Amino acid sequence: MSKAVNNMSMGIVEPQQRMKHLTQYGNLIEVDKNMQITRYYRSGTEMLRMANVYQNEGNHENAFILYMRYMTLFIEKIRQHPDYGSIKADVKAITKRIKDEILPTTEKLRAKLLSHYQREYEQFLASKEAERVRELQREQANRQAAAAAAANAIPSLIPANLHVQIDANNQPTAPDLSLLDQVVYPNDFPTGANRTNLPSSGLLLPNAAAADAATNDKTANAASKPAFDRNQKPQYSRADSLLAGSLRTVNVPGDTMEVFLKLAYNNTSKNIETCGVLAGHLAHNELNITHIITPQQSGTPDSCNTMHEEEIFDVQDQLQLVTLGWIHTHPTQTAFLSSVDLHTHCSYQIMMPEAIAIVCAPKYNTTGFFILTPHYGLEYIAQCRETGFHPHPNDPPLFMDAQHIKVDAQSKIKVIDLRR
Repeated sequence: MSKAVNNMSMGIVEPQQRMKHLTQYGNLIEVDKNMQITRYYRSGTEMLRMANVYQNEGNHENAFILYMRYMTLFIEKIRQHPDYGSIKADVKAITKRIKDEILPTTEKLRAKLLSHYQREYEQFLASKEAERVRELQREQANRQAAAAAAANAIPSLIPANLHVQIDANNQPTAPDLSLLDQVVYPNDFPTGANRTNLPSSGLLLPNAAAADAATNDKTANAASKPAFDRNQKPQYSRADSLLAGSLRTVNVPGDTMEVFLKLAYNNTSKNIETCGVLAGHLAHNELNITHIITPQQSGTPDSCNTMHEEEIFDVQDQLQLVTLGWIHTHPTQTAFLSSVDLHTHCSYQIMMPEAIAIVCAPKYNTTGFFILTPHYGLEYIAQCRETGFHPHPNDPPLFMDAQHIKVDAQSKIKVIDLRR
C-alpha cells in the first residue's frame, strides 16, 4: 500500500496515468487464509455500504477504490482461501451482482473521474502557459527598467552652470574657466581601500551605477516573485482520502464507556469479562460509532467469547451499520490488550484498518483505546498460529494507543443487547 501512495505523492499529471494508479490502489487487498471466510463476506458487505456513501457524497475517488476492492476480492482473491469450495453458491450470487450492478457503476465512475482528471490537466497546462507568458513579460520589463536606470545614471562631466556666454553681437566670449574646477573626472576617484571616501558631488562611476541598478533589479524581482509555482502539477487530493493511506477519524460518543460499564455491571461484580461490538456509519470520510451491540456470550475472568454472530449481522444489515471495532471489560486488571485480545482485534483491524479496541478497567477507573501497530503488530499477529494465552515479544510493540479517535461529548451511544 505504501508503494502506491508514494507513487501518487509524486503528482501524476496525465489523466490516464492517474486513472491507472487509482485502479492499482483499488486492487490492493489480500486474503488471509487463516481468517474465517465468512469474515470476508461481512467485510465485502460493509465495503459496498461505505462505497455507496462515498458515491452519494460525491467522493468519487474513494467510491471507485472500494468498488474495485470488492470486485478484486470476490472475482480473484477469495479463490485463494482454503474454504472457497464450501461457499461457491454464495460467490455465484455475488458474481451476478458484480456483473449486473457493481461493474456498470464502477465504469461510470471511471469515465467521470477520467473526465475530471482531463479537465484538471488542461487547466494545469493553460495555467503553466499563462505563467510562462507572464514570466517573459516580467523579464522584458526588468531588462527595460535596468537599461533605463543605467542610462539615467551616466553623468554629464560638465556642470550644468558651465556655459558659453554670447555677447550682444552674437559673438562668443571666453567661458568662465573657474567653473572647470567643479568638474569631477573619473581618474580623480581613489581606488582600492580608499574607494569609500568618494566625494559628495552626487556623481557615480558607470560600474557603480550598474551595481546600483543590479541591486534595484534584484529588489524588484524579489517583490514581483510569482505566487504560482510552475513546477506544481495537478495531483490527487489526498487529504481525508483512502489514497492518503492514513486512518480516518473514528468519533466515539462521550457516554460509551459509562453506558457499557452499566451493561457489564453484573458480570463485573462476578469477575467476568463482558464484550460488545462497536458499529456505526460513515459520513464525510469520518467513521461515527453509534451503537454497541452486545451479543450472546460466555465469559471468564480474563476472556470473553461471542456466540450466534449471525444475530449481530442481522442487526447491522437492518440498520445499515458498519463494524468499527469492539469493547470489553477487564474486571480486575488494567487496560491493555492480552495475547488473546490481540488475536481478537486482529480479525477486526485486518478488515477495517480504523477498527479500535476499547478496554474498560473499572477497578482502576481507566479506559484504553487501542489498535495493533499498523507496520508491525498487525502483520505479526496475523501470522501467529498459537491459540489461547501465550507470550508475545514486547519490542517492537504489538499494539499502541489509537491516535485517530475523537471522543464526542455531545453524542450519545445506542445499545442493542442481544443477551436478553
